Amino acid sequence: MARKPTKALEDQGYSKLDSYCIGLNEFYKSLRKSGFGESIALYLITEPGAYPAWLLPNQVPPEKFGDYEDDD
Repeated sequence: MARKPTKALEDQGYSKLDSYCIGLNEFYKSLRKSGFGESIALYLITEPGAYPAWLLPNQVPPEKFGDYEDDD
């Protein structure tokens, strides 16, 4: 039986933050299901470089915000 296509999370009333957190949770559960230990799975969800490109929205490069070094 074919599954119905689901609406995007934002279309279901979730905020962008809700969508982000749901994505993190799903990523963690998938890592655990595929055999990663708890500590490795937690490390991977805290390391943005490990995320698949389609999981998170495009991030803004830090250079766009300017230089934040103190001149003291």
